[in-house]
Amino acid sequence: MYINSIKKLIKWKLEGQRKPLVFLGARQVGKTWLIQEFGKTEYKQMVYINFERATALQEMFLPDLDIKRLITNFEIYSK
Repeated sequence: MYINSIKKLIKWKLEGQRKPLVFLGARQVGKTWLIQEFGKTEYKQMVYINFERATALQEMFLPDLDIKRLITNFEIYSK
């Protein structure tokens, strides 16, 4: 399962015009672990933000969904 999932994520990473990555599924099946593992192994840097715990960050989405503004805010949050 791990190998197949990682291979799919690597394929997604290598696509030229990739779409956002969204994971849906039952609780406690390894979604967060898989994404964190993929981030650690395939990228130089990775930031994990849990919006259920970082409730103040939820308000960033209220004004608009401007991606540059959101990324800047994520960068500031993650230092």
